[in-house]
Amino acid sequence: MRSFKHSVPILKLYDYLIVPIQIDMDDYTASELRNDILTRIEATNSRGVLIDISVVDMVDSYLGRLLGDTARMARLMDCEVVLVGMQPAVALTLVELGLNLDMVHTSLHLESGIALLNKLAKHR
Repeated sequence: MRSFKHSVPILKLYDYLIVPIQIDMDDYTASELRNDILTRIEATNSRGVLIDISVVDMVDSYLGRLLGDTARMARLMDCEVVLVGMQPAVALTLVELGLNLDMVHTSLHLESGIALLNKLAKHR
């Protein structure tokens, strides 16, 4: 049983959720975040989620797989996920780990991520 829980804010902006990850994610925190995102999608009927990982400088296979799983689960709930702010070292690690992130959209910045979500929403 954990006595301390890190929390990641989930902000609502129009039809989207904004999730700025600004802490080191252990497996428990990452799993809780996935569950929180899915719960908020349902509660707010959100059409998209932007996960800002611009301060995340390292990922492991668990976090990478969890991000992909979250995107797949969100899509099943009629919601798109865009990862924004990925650092080169993180991209390199995800590719080297051979993770399948085909359902995860990416964008370099928050602003372009919102533009991408708007574009995806128009094609639904």
